[in-house]
Amino acid sequence: MGAWLAGCAAGATREARVDAIMRAYAGDVPGASVLVLRDGIPLVRKAYGRADLEQGIAATPATNYRLASVTKQFTAAAILLLAEDGRLGLDDPVRRWLPSLPASDDAITIRHLLTHTGGLIDYEDIMPAGLATPLRDSDVLHLLERESRLYFTPGTAYRYSNGGYALLALVVERASGRSFQGFLRERIFEPLGMRDTLAYVQEGPPVPHRAYGYSEVAGHWQRTDQSLTSAVLGDGGIYSSIDDLAHWDAAAYDDRLLGEASRRLAFTPWTKTDVADVQYGFGWRLTGDTQWHSGETIGFRNVIVRWPKRHLTVIVLSNRNDPEPYRMALGIGRLFF
Repeated sequence: MGAWLAGCAAGATREARVDAIMRAYAGDVPGASVLVLRDGIPLVRKAYGRADLEQGIAATPATNYRLASVTKQFTAAAILLLAEDGRLGLDDPVRRWLPSLPASDDAITIRHLLTHTGGLIDYEDIMPAGLATPLRDSDVLHLLERESRLYFTPGTAYRYSNGGYALLALVVERASGRSFQGFLRERIFEPLGMRDTLAYVQEGPPVPHRAYGYSEVAGHWQRTDQSLTSAVLGDGGIYSSIDDLAHWDAAAYDDRLLGEASRRLAFTPWTKTDVADVQYGFGWRLTGDTQWHSGETIGFRNVIVRWPKRHLTVIVLSNRNDPEPYRMALGIGRLFF
């Protein structure tokens, strides 16, 4: 009994320290949802602040946030599933699937896109002036069809590329014969029990339990929920919650989604990045004993950090433009070492 009481007291103390770290998210402000998992068991599962300021709706563990670049690990998993199916090869030239790309892209492979080593020009830098309609993944392809420049010879360097992951979403569609959002739903979200997670398109189902994004402008919170790139799915278009992401985290430990060989590929450090001590797998950043990825887009800042040897995961999802929560997640994680 004494040991049990001591454990409860330690857990309460750690939760109080998490509350202290997240204090700025509490109250009538854009909020956050926080999950700490060990061996699949939630040690902390809490939400702070508001998912919707205008309606006064509180954030909860079921609140769905736009994941931004945390989406990339799902896009990579979709590619790996199709590779397991024999529908594509990781070293296929991208032009096999997207032949409208220019001949200058001949040497770019699917593996290059997964690891940001393709050298593609950033589509955000070549968007037409005065654009009024949000881009889709197919629009990214059309922009890159007109670009014969590359930053470097494919496979020789690293440059983070949202456009590469938009192209991967289109490869998923071509190889599977299904829409990208439909493939994710049928092959990943539904099998894992991620019932409220979706790649959001305006003409599709609404986002359940939706958080709206905000930025602080002149001391006041202003809704900044969507930008001209928010409708691109492959690089950042998934909405999910900490409750659903607990299922995603569990799938990284066993064969319920991907086989062992595919999981090993996802977490292999294929390339150095432009940040010291950070390498890149397939949709995952790898630093020491952590597997992680952040997601930043207008109105949202998110991160998932996994310590697989400790069977420990911290997820922080927030609907505000600042701060980036990676350091907070590391601090929360250390409370549970």
